Amino acid sequence: MTTATARVRTAAAAAGLVGVLALTACSGGGSKDGSSSGPSATPTAGGSATGAVTGTSDSLQGSWITTSKGKIVALVVTGKKAGLFATGGSVCSGTAGTETGMQMIHLTCTDGSKDRVTGMIDSVSKNGMKVTWSGKLGEETYTKADGGKLPSGLPSAPANP
Repeated sequence: MTTATARVRTAAAAAGLVGVLALTACSGGGSKDGSSSGPSATPTAGGSATGAVTGTSDSLQGSWITTSKGKIVALVVTGKKAGLFATGGSVCSGTAGTETGMQMIHLTCTDGSKDRVTGMIDSVSKNGMKVTWSGKLGEETYTKADGGKLPSGLPSAPANP
């Protein structure tokens, strides 16, 4: 496989992931007036439940992409709902927004992963966001993916010899 082919395949996989994320983040759970009818989740001592954000944050809305350990990680925020997907790995859902004057993300992952359970937004702009996750993962920098398009500058997959 050539380097160009590897890049195209990586970009196609990531584009498909962004599309799935956009559809997943917009589906179900809300009433006709846009409010959620479900109960508010609260954190537990083990940190496995979603948190109790009290308000939405306009600056967090949208699709965000990063790479971690050679995998694409996509975070989608719609209203107070958040979803995170890592290629070949975790699928997580939860909440994102304001909480006690801070911008926070609280997730529960289907595979039991604790890497991205609670994240505090260090900074956010129209193009990027820095999140510090509790635990060993630490800080990640995400790039905004506008309109379902991948941001520029993502690393390409290595070419097979």
